[in-house]
Amino acid sequence: MPEYFFKPEEIAALPVIGSDKLYPVNRIFCVGRNYADHAKEMGAEVDRQRPFFFTKPATAIVHSGAAIDYPPGTENLHYEMELVVALAGPLFEANRNQVKAGIFGFTCGIDLTRRDLQAGLKEKKHPWDLAKAFENSAVVCAINRSVSINDIDDKIIELSQNGRLRQRARLGDMVWRIEELLEFLSRYYHLGAGDLVFTGTPAGVGAVVKGDTLTGSITSVGTIEVSFNT
Repeated sequence: MPEYFFKPEEIAALPVIGSDKLYPVNRIFCVGRNYADHAKEMGAEVDRQRPFFFTKPATAIVHSGAAIDYPPGTENLHYEMELVVALAGPLFEANRNQVKAGIFGFTCGIDLTRRDLQAGLKEKKHPWDLAKAFENSAVVCAINRSVSINDIDDKIIELSQNGRLRQRARLGDMVWRIEELLEFLSRYYHLGAGDLVFTGTPAGVGAVVKGDTLTGSITSVGTIEVSFNT
């Protein structure tokens, strides 16, 4: 066994419904502006020529049900409810059939965003890392392996804040379908087991304050919850 100068971080991992085994997380890819109504509410337009992505580290993972601290460096933290695809891979320069075969399962995710920092970064045309890629910014629940990609369009995605509905849409409203997103990513990355893909959020995003509780769900996929310490 190799010796290290310090103890390595524990591997981020997610539970899988119906199994005692865990799904270890390798990378997190997130697509931006994949619902037209959300792009509109953010004062942006959807690029229908190609999707665009940003990433989060595996240290961003938070398990559903956790209570977390409000993150530093922001006064305008936003929630974004999303369908998340967990990959089994490998996928590289994949076609539609290969993409479907490379999916391990689906889960729910909440992408947390330092919106004030993001706005400043956009204005300067800088990368979004400070706004997106921070600790505890990716809330995820257990992976569900019983949902077929062929039945995903009619599923309802929604999020409530302190019991009040904030986001609700059909997954079929996504601009880029799951197969298209994975085909595109596989042109630039060797995707594989442990990779998560957040597929974008519908309209209705908003600010979180200390003491809030967020609860979300996707039909047949699962439910998710996170609260913020006072």
